[in-house]
Amino acid sequence: MHLWFLLVGLVLLGMALTGSFVRRLPLSTAIIYVGIGLAIGPHGLALITVSPFDSAHLIEAITEIAIIISLFGAGLKLRVPPRDGRWLVPFRLAFLSMAVTVTAIAIIGVLLLHLPVGAAIVLGGILAPTDPVLAADVQVEQPFSYNPLRFGLTGEAGLNDGTAMPVVLLGLGLLGLHDIGPHAMRWVFLDLIWKTAGGLAIGMLLGYVVARLVLHLRREHREAVGLDDFLALGLIALSYGCAELCAANGFLAVFAAGVALRREERNETGKEFPGQAAASIGFAPGWRTEAATNPETAPVYMAQTLLHFNQHLENVGELVVVVLVGSMLWNGTLSASHLWFVLLLFLVIRPISVEIGLLGTQVRGLERRLMSWFGVRGIGSVFYLSFAIAHGLPRDIAARNAQLTFTVIVASVLAHGISVTPVMNWYERRTERAGGSETED
Repeated sequence: MHLWFLLVGLVLLGMALTGSFVRRLPLSTAIIYVGIGLAIGPHGLALITVSPFDSAHLIEAITEIAIIISLFGAGLKLRVPPRDGRWLVPFRLAFLSMAVTVTAIAIIGVLLLHLPVGAAIVLGGILAPTDPVLAADVQVEQPFSYNPLRFGLTGEAGLNDGTAMPVVLLGLGLLGLHDIGPHAMRWVFLDLIWKTAGGLAIGMLLGYVVARLVLHLRREHREAVGLDDFLALGLIALSYGCAELCAANGFLAVFAAGVALRREERNETGKEFPGQAAASIGFAPGWRTEAATNPETAPVYMAQTLLHFNQHLENVGELVVVVLVGSMLWNGTLSASHLWFVLLLFLVIRPISVEIGLLGTQVRGLERRLMSWFGVRGIGSVFYLSFAIAHGLPRDIAARNAQLTFTVIVASVLAHGISVTPVMNWYERRTERAGGSETED
């Protein structure tokens, strides 16, 4: 136990002291975390031995928590109104491109990997979603600005961890591990339509109600001030719990709750950040209370405070889960013989699916190519793999899917982690030279 305290302290202090330096390097924190996981796993200090098969329920729970925290943060970053036409891009990526990716992976799974149809569809559902946890470096950085590349990737990551659930359930149903009903009608109406629409509706409603209630109490009564971390955690848990109790999709509900809360901030504040009002409050005694209750700054204070707290949770969640993933890279969970599948997924399937999904949109060629490349795979894939195993996926099929999944994740952590800083820096410089605007309108 004492050794664990020592290691955790060293890791946390090390990241705190070197975080700004690491961000300038051509590598991501996820690469470091995977290395730490390998170091404390069976091939290193042997401090932790976690099996994706024997510990499936535990891994499912841990990754589930990390994902919903990240999804809420993704929703809070997106300040574009829900009815704005710019939402077409992430919706197409999360639904149409997702469908193309799943179909392609399933076909390869049957024809080249010799998996049963149900297992191939499960594999498609596991590997199709991009990751909201590990893709933070390509997501929206400033909610008060607009960048089509970052907006598209953030919205896609926020949506497709939810849209992957019906795919996995369909695959499990074809394997006899989930009730999809006669002619799959139960799956169509409950798992596909209701889970998706219900999750989005429940999340939007709860995000709206909570935002209005908080703003009313703060503006009219100067109450509900402080404990913003409880507010964030409460809304996350409430939206996820309500959705799951209603047999809807909790992932989509949490994302939608973040979007709805940000929408209310924008409706109250307008297009621009209320900089003068915020500056007039400054850091005088009681400035937090004043900012939280001032009619002009209360909406943006609420949204930004929740976002900042949520980002801290995301950092902790990424560390825990990626270290856990690194510790599981043993006993045949990686396979060099499947590198052809990784290359096919990253260089063929993802670009084709993005091109099909963005047909007819105004997204430029450069943004399309970068969206094609930054299809980061990570924690979402670990969750769905654990979900499938926990729901009875046969051991032989689970072993093959796990090997493919971890190989893809490690390749994504390395390839995308090394390329994200130089590529995004180059993209930002090119956009600035071209006079591109990142304002909302």
